[in-house]
Amino acid sequence: MGFYLGDLWIGFYGIMIASALLVGLLLCGLLCRKKGFDGNIPYVLVLIIVPLAVLSARLYYIIFSDQLTMADFFDFSHGGFRGLAIYGGIIGGFLGVIIYKLIKKCSLVALTDLIAPALILGQSIGRWGNFFNQEAYGRAVNFNCFPFTVFIDNGIDYGPHLATFFYESILNLIGFAVVLTVFLKQKKYGFATATYLLWYGVVRMIVEPLRTDSLLIVPGNDFVFNRISFVISIAIVVLGVVLLYQNKKGKISQNVQNLCK
Repeated sequence: MGFYLGDLWIGFYGIMIASALLVGLLLCGLLCRKKGFDGNIPYVLVLIIVPLAVLSARLYYIIFSDQLTMADFFDFSHGGFRGLAIYGGIIGGFLGVIIYKLIKKCSLVALTDLIAPALILGQSIGRWGNFFNQEAYGRAVNFNCFPFTVFIDNGIDYGPHLATFFYESILNLIGFAVVLTVFLKQKKYGFATATYLLWYGVVRMIVEPLRTDSLLIVPGNDFVFNRISFVISIAIVVLGVVLLYQNKKGKISQNVQNLCK
């Protein structure tokens, strides 16, 4: 779904992703000012993170897709930006944060804390791109009542399906409020990151089994523990618990000197 601007096709999916990125960038700027960080940090980070996130999101999707191969890496003709996976984007973005951390020689969790509220808010906004692309929906049902269900007519499925993109969007919006509150009130860096990991991991563990288009570890077996995003969700929940424990024990670096003005 989208429109033409002259000869240029503008997809609503791309608009939602761009909106999520812009909102996240502005929010990071506000949070930098709140914490006394250098206001240029978000703009430098975005130049590092976004390319790595897009490439990683594409690579992740291709690795676990049974329809695409590496030869399709730069082929976006089948649905524009379809063929990107959020967990791949998060992994690539995290690598970008590590690069920035090594350059600045600062606390990694201070950076991830700064990004966490913007990330989960961006995920909430970005999920509406799935609505316009008619993807990331759940199993078929016999009633049509948006936003609980969404009517799908994409050449593959037809009829009302569970609106799993909407469930995740709303839960992420609530998660944004929680993560932001933790970020603003925490005494040590690391708790906001742990909160994000726990929240989003649980949300995805709830939503993933309802979806019909999950990427599979082994093709042909739709068992829930064969869904790569479900397995990663469990892993990041465990990581969140470990981070909370390590932070409470005082084992997480709090060095933010090189991030401040």
